[in-house]
Amino acid sequence: MFPNNIANEVAQLPGHQVFGRVADIVGLMIEIGGLQGSLSIGDHVRVDGRKGNEVLCEVIGFKGGRAMVMPFGPLEGVGLGCNAELASTQPSIYPDESWLGRVVNAFGKDVDGLGALSAGERGYAIHASPPPAHNRRRVGGKVDLGVRAMNTFLTCCRGQRMGIFAGSGVGKSTLLSMMARNTDAEVSVVGLIGERGREAKEFIEDYLGEEGMKRTVVIVATSDEPPLVRRQAAYTTLAIAEYFRDRGRNVLCMMDSVTRFAMAQREISLSAGEPPASKGYTPSVFAELPKLLERAGPGSGDQGDITGLFTVLVEGDDHNEPVADAVRGILDGHVVLERQIAERNRFPAINILRSVSRTMPGCNTPAQNAAVARARRLLATYDDMAELIRLGAYRKGSDAEVDEAILYYPQLEAFLGQQINDVTRLDDGYAALYEILGMNGDAAPAAETDGT
Repeated sequence: MFPNNIANEVAQLPGHQVFGRVADIVGLMIEIGGLQGSLSIGDHVRVDGRKGNEVLCEVIGFKGGRAMVMPFGPLEGVGLGCNAELASTQPSIYPDESWLGRVVNAFGKDVDGLGALSAGERGYAIHASPPPAHNRRRVGGKVDLGVRAMNTFLTCCRGQRMGIFAGSGVGKSTLLSMMARNTDAEVSVVGLIGERGREAKEFIEDYLGEEGMKRTVVIVATSDEPPLVRRQAAYTTLAIAEYFRDRGRNVLCMMDSVTRFAMAQREISLSAGEPPASKGYTPSVFAELPKLLERAGPGSGDQGDITGLFTVLVEGDDHNEPVADAVRGILDGHVVLERQIAERNRFPAINILRSVSRTMPGCNTPAQNAAVARARRLLATYDDMAELIRLGAYRKGSDAEVDEAILYYPQLEAFLGQQINDVTRLDDGYAALYEILGMNGDAAPAAETDGT
């Protein structure tokens, strides 16, 4: 451990030891008396169980002169009168370059069995504030994600934040893994928040692979873990991304999913007695979402950038449900995956017409914008007439635009589909689109920096 690391740890210790006692336990909520004058929201408290175990908790509120805390683990051995003491007033992790290729938990501890992680010399607060807006650069050049549909129709720039919206089983995690493996970003930080336990190893071994893992840090908090752990895993994901950003790296930060983070925050808030507002979600959920998502984005000065890709699980395929609606308003674009497209066996099941990247067309050349605009127009025309075409009610020659859309639709549909192990680079994707549409891609390129 670095000397500065030790100094930081010592600086966070209280000047004197303060003890309290467990006064009440209701469900997962513990009320502690005697520490309320020394605690604030977000502080960590250590409770001594009667079986010699220690249970780490976080302060989530105050009631009747007592601190209300929730545990990060099981409450086995904890009862009335158990001692409680202040553990940390500013929970932090200490990322290091050697964390690349490793799998960690919500506390920045190894869970991959490859040995203890090295501690960096600087602590990064779990609950950090987003950088000031006026200090940030504008978004930079394009990020190659290796997926044709994303690279061409939904081009993503360095420092941009995109949401991937879909119902369960439509392919969010698989699409995310393709981009994690194939991106040209220097570092990938992947947060698996509240997902199935079996998916972690599949994601690492089958999708990322050995080459992808070399430049990736994976943070895992499965669905069976307490809500505080699931929520903290999301914050830890951003803290690790901020470490690599501060070292001048271009980081691709992926989180699956923001909805699980919101659900964890809802569980915590409801336990603290906060009234539900919209579909059971409490007001604090919608207050925490921007605090989390705004931490991604362009850096300042000589820092790198954090490009964010966040999946959103839409309940009942309702893309206007509260969390999806809130996240869509915060991010710089949204990718909509539709079950009907997946049922046609086209992957990725992206509905191009309902998806948008807000950095386009500023980061594209005139030729690229012209090709994308024409392809979108053809897809929109076909979509408008799809029902009549399927029923055989449309007669060829009735409308020249519809005839053209029918001609190009099979090729565009094939272009949008991609096998999981296929990789298509930015230039190759546009070259293929030019060829399909019979267009010339030799127009003078526009500036590729500072897309808006």
